[in-house]
Amino acid sequence: MGTSEPLLPDRDPFYRTAVPLSGIEPGAILRSRAVRIGLFGAVPQRISAWQLLYRSTDLSGRPEAAVTTVLLPWGADPRTPRPLLSFHCAIDAIASKCFPSYALRHGARALGSIPQLELPLIAAALSRGWAVSVPDHEGLGGHFGAAREPGYRALDAVRAALRFAPLGLHAGTPIGLWGYSGGGLATAWAAEQAAEYAPELAIVGAVAGSPVGDPANAFVRLNGSPFAGFAMVFTAGLARAYPQLEQLLREHLSERYRTLLARAEHSATLPLLARFAGRDADRHTRAGLAAMLAEPELLAVLAEIRPGAQAPAMPMLILQAVNDEVIAVADIDAQVARYLEHGAHVHYVRDRLSMHLPLQFLGAPAMIDWLADRFDGVALDPPGVRTVWSVALSERARPQHRDFLVLLWRMLTGGPIGARHQRRAQVPQTRGLRGVEAG
Repeated sequence: MGTSEPLLPDRDPFYRTAVPLSGIEPGAILRSRAVRIGLFGAVPQRISAWQLLYRSTDLSGRPEAAVTTVLLPWGADPRTPRPLLSFHCAIDAIASKCFPSYALRHGARALGSIPQLELPLIAAALSRGWAVSVPDHEGLGGHFGAAREPGYRALDAVRAALRFAPLGLHAGTPIGLWGYSGGGLATAWAAEQAAEYAPELAIVGAVAGSPVGDPANAFVRLNGSPFAGFAMVFTAGLARAYPQLEQLLREHLSERYRTLLARAEHSATLPLLARFAGRDADRHTRAGLAAMLAEPELLAVLAEIRPGAQAPAMPMLILQAVNDEVIAVADIDAQVARYLEHGAHVHYVRDRLSMHLPLQFLGAPAMIDWLADRFDGVALDPPGVRTVWSVALSERARPQHRDFLVLLWRMLTGGPIGARHQRRAQVPQTRGLRGVEAG
């Protein structure tokens, strides 16, 4: 496979197919290849990995090709039964260098992309002995923020993974969904769409950390803030996914702001946030931001992209920081309320001490343990809402932070990322998710 820099997705012929897709069923594998994974693109990882080009479905129901990266622990025997985790990165950009299929590869030049930060979480799942699918859930067009599409691509990626012989999976393989922030939003769409779009899949649980809740509210709140770059790239992503917005944006936004949006299309997430911190779209609109947001075409899109209208068929864990500086806890409270009203089985945990990015890693043991319990058939606690001081301080989570540091060191030194023989740290088993309770 070599160590040369991989081609970007928009230049790599692997991502293209001339085969007519209309007669091919969703999840069918069109092409596959072995790839090498790299930590921040620089340190080669001893992880077994392949990429699959497969048939999926876009927002309008048209067939399309999509890509997922599928992984096994190093040295794993494909004859050994194992569950499959669909891990949804917080891509939060539309530049192709931020797609997981590129950013996770050895030699990739994608510093500042979120998937590179999330690779240790994927490795933590592999260390449990699980197979993992990491779909490019925004699609080849970088449709950041679009409704339903992320769910279609994630579910079809699971279908493709089940068919890919080197993974050794089968139709009845238990499946879990996991994502945080933008990846949590993708998880929510997959969870909502699964029963109708892919009812044959044995999805036993879904974990959505800080899953945005209401993208329109997030756009308004983040605009002009230190995280204004999210609002800008969100606008650019919606313009790609919903062509009907192009004329509206041209009428309302200044030429200067549209130029900035075009630049945002080519930037990785973290440089984007640094470059556009504090940028206020209201100063670049001809009639004001409120007038633009009141346009019927935009109102219809913003209503469509809000998750929660449909109850997920599988149990869910939703984790959210009460003092999150990026995603408002009120938006997640409302999303959970919509799910509960529709009869979903949701265990919602609000963490008082953490903030947005820290909770993704401090809460990782709680999230991965909850998924492990679903794979093991542990009984569920009743649905509902709990507020804790910190999920990171529970008896079950504390030793896993040490294990995570050991895993990071193994990744930094290029050691094999294989399955641990013990399922988790040796602490008494308890039902459900436990944290240090808030008063």
